[in-house]
Amino acid sequence: MKISKVTPILVVDAIEPCLALWTGPMGYTQIVGVPHEYRLGFVLLVNEGAGEVMMQTRASVAADLALELPPACILYMDVPSLEGALAATMIVAPIVPPRTTFYGAREAFLPRRRDASRKPRYPR
Repeated sequence: MKISKVTPILVVDAIEPCLALWTGPMGYTQIVGVPHEYRLGFVLLVNEGAGEVMMQTRASVAADLALELPPACILYMDVPSLEGALAATMIVAPIVPPRTTFYGAREAFLPRRRDASRKPRYPR
């Protein structure tokens, strides 16, 4: 499986208190901001020399993934084919089956480790 880019999504309680550090001394620029419950729920930050970092609030992740305890970090990976990547990783069942986001991206969420009790929730 070819992975062309990996971007961490830092899961935080609130994004606003973190922005001054990231957009100040760390030199990142906020490219995207998505609201959730009247506050920022997600941001994409870019630094020309260092790459991308995303932040998403725990509340936004919990609502998006229907998890009681959201993870501390999620890795977002760009791959040429989502279906090819899922076929290559069929030893784990997705937490969220393939879907298209409101901005047109195709995505799925895989767990960090194999859980034999979980079955794939999408057709093979």
